[in-house]
Amino acid sequence: MSVLKSKLAPHFRLRVPFESGKYGSRWSNKDLDPIPPEERTWGGIDYWAYWCSDMLAPPLAATVSSVMSLGFTARETIPIVFFGFAICSVVITLTGKMGATYAVPFPVIIRSIFGMYGSFPAICIRAFVALMWTAILTVQAGNFLQRCIEAIWPSFIDFPNKFPESAGVTSAELLCIFLYWFCQTGLALMPISKLRILFWVKGVVVPPTFFALFLWAVIVTKGGGELVTGQYKITSTYMNTAYSALTGLNVIIGLFSSLAVNMPDFGRFSKNRLKGPHQFLALPIIGTLGALTPIFVTSAHSYLWGEFQWYMPLVIAKFDSRAAKFFVSASFMLATIGNQIAAGTYPFSNDVTGMAPKYINIFRATIFISLFCIVSTPWNIIKNAAGLLAFLSGYSCLMGPLAGTMVCDYYIIKKRKLDIDQLYTDRGIYWYSGGWNWRAYVSFITGFAPLLPGFAKSIEPTLNVGGAWKIYSFAWIFGFFLSMLVHYVICTYVSPPTESIIEEAVYPPQKGDVSPPVLEGEDGEAKTAYVAKEKETSDMV
Repeated sequence: MSVLKSKLAPHFRLRVPFESGKYGSRWSNKDLDPIPPEERTWGGIDYWAYWCSDMLAPPLAATVSSVMSLGFTARETIPIVFFGFAICSVVITLTGKMGATYAVPFPVIIRSIFGMYGSFPAICIRAFVALMWTAILTVQAGNFLQRCIEAIWPSFIDFPNKFPESAGVTSAELLCIFLYWFCQTGLALMPISKLRILFWVKGVVVPPTFFALFLWAVIVTKGGGELVTGQYKITSTYMNTAYSALTGLNVIIGLFSSLAVNMPDFGRFSKNRLKGPHQFLALPIIGTLGALTPIFVTSAHSYLWGEFQWYMPLVIAKFDSRAAKFFVSASFMLATIGNQIAAGTYPFSNDVTGMAPKYINIFRATIFISLFCIVSTPWNIIKNAAGLLAFLSGYSCLMGPLAGTMVCDYYIIKKRKLDIDQLYTDRGIYWYSGGWNWRAYVSFITGFAPLLPGFAKSIEPTLNVGGAWKIYSFAWIFGFFLSMLVHYVICTYVSPPTESIIEEAVYPPQKGDVSPPVLEGEDGEAKTAYVAKEKETSDMV
């Protein structure tokens, strides 16, 4: 029957292989189904390698520069960086444990909160951020590759440019962008289980490079330079006020606010449900230490060449040593690849797969985002520190309320009890009203709406929005707690979602469970009749 359908209906030929979804529903495919117990192999050291891969990359330098553009010295910036990452790390740990407990990614977990169809807008919000960052980083990584080639063949510096200035890119830059793009796309198409090796390689290569640059900057400036010692402050229209400090904190949180909601994508690989404090400690420790390097290097650039420069490809271009230029550029290119995959390509592919599992899988979604990195002409998207500040604060306005709604619903309303099978079921307990949970959207919109005037002013500074601008200075924190509070009130006192609140959680198979029988559905799709209950065994520790 399935063969006949494939011949008669074109859309059947577009579907992912039927055997890839064990639940046999339109909400299931192999990439979205719970990770089998034997594939949950990530331990604490693997997640530290992942965070090294994600954090030690160009976005960290750009974010630190955005904070310092508010008028802060290095000594004032470091505490802001630490506390910003610490706050974000709490939420990342909470959402990561959702995926680690049920072995499913963000687009599946979010169904229990916003509804089966209601999950789509939430997925799109998160996917857009990954899409833009991946495209932007393709340009930066191409610039690192250009430095590598110039170190090997100095004549490449004089590569003839055939494009006008209005194109926003030179011939040499475009060539390097395409060369890097082929490499990045090939790695992104690898299974995530194999990409763990890439994270390990980056964890070994990149931190020493950051440390070497830090030592170089300290030695060259004889202690750090004016930017570090506080003798010089970057001119800012914000001035150094309490609100600028909150804005800086919001920028730091904004860097990983998207990962704060989709950490289940990686948490589901945990072999012990993210047990222990390592997940919380990784972000503030790695992030704060990593932030020292761009600050000191920028200060050294000013000491040597008379101007502040945060864009690392331009800093590396000034190096006299061809060996240093090559190895530092190659290391930063590796850092960018790891960041693109960890925070961009893989999360995006997971997200959009959740919207149409029968037609989209991770492989197809990765092809799409890879093509977008070229057709979007990202070299025209890259902006200065002020533009990046508006962008980071802008999407944190959405991520904060989204994370607040998720945390409240999972931990307080449902008390961490989900039915794994119902997350793949049409008109099940997570169907709510027509596939939408209106309670979650009221909570989300309530947390986001007060921030809209401030967001508008961040784009158009001439707008007069009164006190709304002050609220916007701590947009993520405000949206997170307001949405959390509203969701609690609605679900506890106004309209409890009784159909989705269960007495006993239904978990995916754990180590030691007997494999379920596989049944054949009428449409030829594989189905299972297994309902796993939680087991407290030594394997879970």
